[in-house]
Amino acid sequence: RNKRQTRSSSATAHHSQQNGQAEQSENLPPQPQTATRVTRGAVGGGQTTRMSTVSTSVPVPVSSTTTVGSQRLSYVVKEVEKLKENREKRRARQAELKEEKTALMNMDPGNPNWESAAMIREYQSTINFNPIHDGHAIEDHQITVCVRKRPLNRKELAKKELDVITVPVKDQMIVHEPKTKVDLTKFLENHKFRFDYAFDDKCNNELVYKYTAQPLVQTIFEGGMATCFAYGQTGSGKTHTMGGEFNASGKVQDCKNGIYAMAAKDVFNYLKNPRYSHLRLVVSYLESEKDNERKKTFPFFQKVFDLLADKARLRVLEDGKQQVQVVGLTEKVVDGVEQVLKLIQHGNSARTAGQTAANSNSSRSHAVFQIVLRPPGTTKIHGKFSFIDLAGNERGADTSSANRQTRMEGAEINKSLLALKECIRALGKQSAHLPFRVSKLTQVLRDSFIGEKSKTCMIAMISPGLSSCEHTLNTLRYADRVKELVVKDTAPGENMDIVPDENKNGQTNGNNDLAQLRSL
Repeated sequence: RNKRQTRSSSATAHHSQQNGQAEQSENLPPQPQTATRVTRGAVGGGQTTRMSTVSTSVPVPVSSTTTVGSQRLSYVVKEVEKLKENREKRRARQAELKEEKTALMNMDPGNPNWESAAMIREYQSTINFNPIHDGHAIEDHQITVCVRKRPLNRKELAKKELDVITVPVKDQMIVHEPKTKVDLTKFLENHKFRFDYAFDDKCNNELVYKYTAQPLVQTIFEGGMATCFAYGQTGSGKTHTMGGEFNASGKVQDCKNGIYAMAAKDVFNYLKNPRYSHLRLVVSYLESEKDNERKKTFPFFQKVFDLLADKARLRVLEDGKQQVQVVGLTEKVVDGVEQVLKLIQHGNSARTAGQTAANSNSSRSHAVFQIVLRPPGTTKIHGKFSFIDLAGNERGADTSSANRQTRMEGAEINKSLLALKECIRALGKQSAHLPFRVSKLTQVLRDSFIGEKSKTCMIAMISPGLSSCEHTLNTLRYADRVKELVVKDTAPGENMDIVPDENKNGQTNGNNDLAQLRSL
C-alpha cells in the first residue's frame, strides 16, 4: 500500500509539474524541453522510486509573427537613420550654398545681376586671352569686317550695368546672354562670333585705324575706290570712332584722333612721294536723311544736304553713262591736315541730331566724308576714299516714347542700312547687279561698289551692357551676314561654324532681304 501511495503521489506531482510547465511555456519564449526518467532500485530489501531529469534538445516551433515584427522594426530603424543622415547632409549643403551666395553677393554689392556676373567670371576663367595688339599682322581683304566694343559709360556704371561681352582673341567675340529656365534656374547662353578683327574696350582709335582704314589708303593711290563705314546701335560709339573723341560734357569733339583726320594725315604723307605729287586733294561732306516735306507723297524719300555749304539741298542724279552725280556738292581743295580738321568740325556742327532713349544727342542722318584725288586741271577721279558715319539702327520699340518724326526717321534709317548690306554682299559675291537704287545712301556710294579695285571696311560698334544685349546680337548678325564667314574653330569641343541661315526652299536669307527691299 505504501508503494502504491508513493507511486500515486509521484505521478500526481509529475503530472502537476508538466501542467505547470505547459502553462509557463505559453507565456515564455521557446526553450529546450526536458524529459523525466523513472528508475527503480532496491534499498534495504525494499524498492524505492528515483526520478532523474535528462535534458534533451527537442526542436520547438518559433512564432513567425515575432520574427517578421523584429525584421520590420529593424528596417524602419534603418530608414529613419538614412533620413536623418540625408537631412544633415542637405542642411550642410544649404549652409555651404548660403555662404557661397553671400560671398558672391559681396563681390558685386548692390548688383541685381550678381548671379550672371559670377557665371561670366567663371566662364572667363577658362579662357586664355590674347587680344589684338600692334604686333599682329595686317591682313588684306576686299571686304574687311571688324567689331569694336566700347567701355561702359558713366550712366551704365551708375546703374551697375553688367558687361556681357568677352573678346578673348584678335578675331573672336563672345556675347553672354543671361536666360532663365522653366524652373527659374539662371544660366548663360554664350554666342560666339568670328570676324577679321575684334577690338575690346581697351583699344584706342589709333589701333582701330591701323587695322581698318589705314590699309585702304594705298588703294586710292592705285586708282581704286575705298569705303570705310561704322555701323551699330545708337550710342555705341560710331561718331567717336570716325570723328574723334568727345570731352567730358559729350558735346565738344576732338577731331584730331578720329579716323577722318588720321586718314587725311596718311594721304598727305603719300602725296609727298614724287610719284603722286601731281595729284590734288579735295574733300566733301554731305548727309542723307528723311525728307519730311514729301513724306506724304513718298513715305521713304530721302534728301541729301551739303554740310560744307550750310546744309544746301543737293540732288542725286544718274547721267547717260549710268554714273551717279551729286549736283551742287561743294568740294574743298585742301593743302594740309589742319584744313581738313576745320572742315570736319564745321560739318559735324551742322549734322542733324535728335534725342532717343539710348542717346540724348543721337545722329539722325548718315554722314559721308569723302577724300578725292584728282589729276590737275581735270574733273576725272584718280581715287576716292569714302568715310561713312551711319545713323544708329534701332528697333521700333526703342522709339515708342519718341515723337512721330523720330520714329519715321528710325524706319528710314533701318531701310537704308538694309540696302547698304545688300550692296556690300553683292560686291563680295561679284554679282552683276547691285541694288544701289533702293537708297540715296547707296546711290551716292555706287562708284565705291563697282570696279575690281574697290575695297570696303565695316566697323561694327557694339555696346557692352546687359540692357543692350539684344541690340548687340542684331549688330553682330548683321556684320556676319555682310561677311558671310564659314570658319571652323580649332579648339576641341567648340562649335564656331557661322553659316547663313536657310529657309525651307534652300535659299539664303540674303535673297529674302533683297525681296524685302524691293517690296518697300
